[in-house]
Amino acid sequence: MAHTLSPTQEPVTISIRAKAGQRDLIDQAADRLGRSRSEFMLEAACREAEDVLLDQTYFALDAKGFSAFQAMLDTPPAPSDRLRRTMKAPVPWKPRR
Repeated sequence: MAHTLSPTQEPVTISIRAKAGQRDLIDQAADRLGRSRSEFMLEAACREAEDVLLDQTYFALDAKGFSAFQAMLDTPPAPSDRLRRTMKAPVPWKPRR
């Protein structure tokens, strides 16, 4: 759901105030990724906005559709090399030892 400018969209200015420590943190992260402060902030803000909107998306199913959806969730995925690699990958929320 990445947002890019179409040829008919003109860039607009967005101004925000930040504390020096916040600016420095953003600059350090942007520098690590080889991006400008503006690019970094815009990408981060758009990613967060998409998450908020997607988390609030509502969908409804009738009883038959819900049963099919539940059956898909309850059925384990078929074993594959990709699944095995994924299951062995370190998780980002646990520190490595």
